[in-house]
Amino acid sequence: MYGLAQIALALATLLSTTAASPIDSIGNFSVVQKLNTQFVRNGPAAYARGFKKYNKPMPHDLAVATSNDGSVNASPEDAYDSEYLCPVSIDGQTLDLDFDTGSADLWVFSTSLPSSEQNGHTVFNPSKSKNWKALSGYKWNITYGDGSGASGTVGTDVVTVGGTSVSGQAVEIATQVSSSFVSDTANNGLLGLAFSSINTVTPNAQNTFFDTAKSSLSSPIFTADLKYHAPGTYDFGTIDSSKYTGTITYIDVDTDNGFWEFTGSGYAVGSGSFISSSIDAIADTGTTLIYVPDAVVTAYYKQVSGASYDSSQGGYTFPCSATLPNLILGIGSYHAVVPGQYINYTPASGSKCFGGVQSDSGIGFSIYGDVFLKSQFVIFDGSSTPRLGFAAK
Repeated sequence: MYGLAQIALALATLLSTTAASPIDSIGNFSVVQKLNTQFVRNGPAAYARGFKKYNKPMPHDLAVATSNDGSVNASPEDAYDSEYLCPVSIDGQTLDLDFDTGSADLWVFSTSLPSSEQNGHTVFNPSKSKNWKALSGYKWNITYGDGSGASGTVGTDVVTVGGTSVSGQAVEIATQVSSSFVSDTANNGLLGLAFSSINTVTPNAQNTFFDTAKSSLSSPIFTADLKYHAPGTYDFGTIDSSKYTGTITYIDVDTDNGFWEFTGSGYAVGSGSFISSSIDAIADTGTTLIYVPDAVVTAYYKQVSGASYDSSQGGYTFPCSATLPNLILGIGSYHAVVPGQYINYTPASGSKCFGGVQSDSGIGFSIYGDVFLKSQFVIFDGSSTPRLGFAAK
C-alpha cells in the first residue's frame, strides 16, 4: 500500500522576495528575504512541483496528490437517474465512471478486454500512458450486490478528477466484466469512494482515490450534490454553501464494514406522524433505489392508491398516474424529505410504474441510494472520526 510516509519532504517554507537596497557602485546588491505567512505547507504537492517544472513523470512508487480542491460534474446516465457518471482522466485518457460510495475499487474498461466487450465503450490503453506502471502479480476481483462483477490486473498511474490530480494511484484494469457492464456502454468503470479496507486488490489492498488525495485537500471531505433529472456535482476538499439551505446535520459513521454506515432515527410518510425507529443504513451513490425495512415500505405504499407488490417485477408497483406522498427519513433530529415524484422511478409494465422505495429484506442493512441522495446535499467527512453530513437543498 502506498502512503505519504514514503515521501521525503523537500521544502519546509516558501520564501518570497521584497524590495532591497539599491545596487552599489561596484555592481553588488542584496535581497532581503521575508517569510510568506500566507503559504500553506503541503509536502506532497511541493515534492510533485519539482517534477512538473521539468516535465518529468513522478516516481512510480509514490502515491501523492499534486493539486488541491476540485469539482466534477455528475451526469445522470438516462432519463431515470439510474446512475451518475463523471469524467475521470487517467494520464490524459478520459473515461466516464460511476462514483460509488458503496465500494472501494477504481477499475476501468481496458484494451485487455476481448474486442467484443470493448464495443461502444471508451477504454483505457496503458501503452499510451507515459506514467503507467504494472504491478506484477497484483489482481482484483469484485462482485456487487446485484450480481454484476469484474476482475483483472493492476497498475498505477496519474488520475485526475476535476481539479484534483493523484500520482501513483492504483488503477484496476478489467480483463473480464459481467454482461450487464458490457451492455451499459455509457459507463466505462467505477471509482470507489467507500473505505479502502474493502478494496479487493491482492496481495495488498490499495487506497481509494479519495484516501490518496485527501491529505492535500483543504479538508478531508467530498460532497455529493446529485440532481433529479439533471447534472450535479461532486466536490473534493470544500463545502459549497450555495448548494444547500439551512444547517448541516452530522452523524457518526461506523466503518467496521467499510461502508459509510450510520443509524437512521425513523421515518414518516407524507403528513403522517414521525415513527421513531433505529435504521442501520449506508449512504451509497452506487445504488439507484432506497432499500428500507418492510415496515417502512408497507407504510409508504399504503398511502399510494393502487400500489401492490408485483412478483413479476420483484418489487412494489403502482399506477403511473398516482400522486405519490413524500417520504421522510430521520437522521438524528433532522428529517430529510424525499419528494414523492422522485419515488416514481421508472415505467414497469402497462400503466404501472416501479417504485423507488423497496424492501431491504435479505440485504442485512438499509441502503439510502440515489433516490434519497439526490434529494439532499451530502458531506462525506473522511477525518479521523468519519461522519456524514446532510442538509436540505
